[in-house]
Amino acid sequence: MEKITTAEKAVKKIKSGDILLVGGFLQAGSPETLIRAVLDTHDAGALTVVSNDTGTAETNMIRLMETGRVTSVVASYIGANPLTGKMMIDDPGSVTLFPQGTLAEKIRAAGAGLAGFYTPVGVGTVVEEGKEKKEIGGREYLLETALRGDVALIRATKADRSGNCFMRGATKNFGAVMAPAADYVVVEAEEIVVVGEIDPELVTVPGIFVDAVVQAGE
Repeated sequence: MEKITTAEKAVKKIKSGDILLVGGFLQAGSPETLIRAVLDTHDAGALTVVSNDTGTAETNMIRLMETGRVTSVVASYIGANPLTGKMMIDDPGSVTLFPQGTLAEKIRAAGAGLAGFYTPVGVGTVVEEGKEKKEIGGREYLLETALRGDVALIRATKADRSGNCFMRGATKNFGAVMAPAADYVVVEAEEIVVVGEIDPELVTVPGIFVDAVVQAGE
């Protein structure tokens, strides 16, 4: 099925109160075209952004946050985005931090249809506050629940017209696990190619998980 569209049309399904899974590791793999479209053409508010780091001062996420439409953040690192830090100081409950691997696994678990998982990460620290703890094989683990999104905005190196995606190197980061974990998935691609041009063994995200494909930079 043809999935090519414009960024403006692709983000129209975002509605107020949605949980947005946003790919990227700082600037690597950040879906800048899609975030700009949300910023410029959409007025949905009370958004929760799930992102490894919420970007940097040079990325569009900070501009979206400046509008006040992002009211909650889930991340693992926020040091490169001063606005997320300010949110945490002004309203500690608006920002939730997880260890990076835990955050990635929470998203991956949602995409795999799992309710959660047990991990030793965070045992004996503030991370365990309010979480179920269980001893397995003589070691303590914390229960982490899966984290699913309403919409995922991710970036690919290449995508074909059916949504099959190849992500190069570190740009896979969170994008690869976010695609199966959202109800509606938009990919911005550096290059859009015909079906069959991407070697099946190089497909990072199968097109079955992708609803719309947008040309990056447009």
